[in-house]
Amino acid sequence: MIMGIFKVSQKSGVRSRKSETWLAMIFSVVLFLASCGNNDNATSTDTKSATASAETSASSAKKNILFFGDSLTAGYGLEDPSDEAYPAVIQHKIDSLKLNYNVINAGVSGETTAGGLGRIDWALKQKVSVFILELGANDGLRGIPVEETRKNLQAIISKVKTKYPAAKIILAGMQVPPSMGAAYAGSFKAVFPQVAKKNNVALIPFLLDNVAGIPKLNQNDGIHPTAVGAKIVANNVWAVLKADL
Repeated sequence: MIMGIFKVSQKSGVRSRKSETWLAMIFSVVLFLASCGNNDNATSTDTKSATASAETSASSAKKNILFFGDSLTAGYGLEDPSDEAYPAVIQHKIDSLKLNYNVINAGVSGETTAGGLGRIDWALKQKVSVFILELGANDGLRGIPVEETRKNLQAIISKVKTKYPAAKIILAGMQVPPSMGAAYAGSFKAVFPQVAKKNNVALIPFLLDNVAGIPKLNQNDGIHPTAVGAKIVANNVWAVLKADL
């Protein structure tokens, strides 16, 4: 009886060991398949991470063009300034040509050259490769002494040169209506080429060339360009800017 039980126990032990062997094999296969799946997921994740990193690097590698100005730069009165203001039109042009530049619109409506000087340090916290200075129109319309406008423009340019010596600087020329007086209008107009020459920077002779004084290209105030007018302003800027890209 004891021998019979022993024989049965031996057979049961054999079956048990075989079962354990099969279970071990199955477990190994499951682990292998799981490992393959994890490797695939890891590879996929690594690929996505690498792609994201590359895209981030490409974006961060773009050079900045900073438009520093007043309502003309900000796109005052336009339905969608982020798309229609002349700096945005410049960005569209840059993108179409696949140039590695990013436009930053730092236009503030109502800004004078004094106001611009007060905020230039903050604006220059972002690295700048090309700096386009469009200020002075509000000085002229308010009759601010020309020498004060000259002094502020010079101070802004000096700060840019000090912070980013390699940056290209472009100064946008501006004019005021004859109603401000012939002597004042003449002196005001002359400031921009004088400052540009002194600092050896590029000059846009008149930002609003072919736009100012043309009703259909300006909003009801007769000062700020329409979306169509902004495209012409962008062309005036591009004619000078393209040489520095």
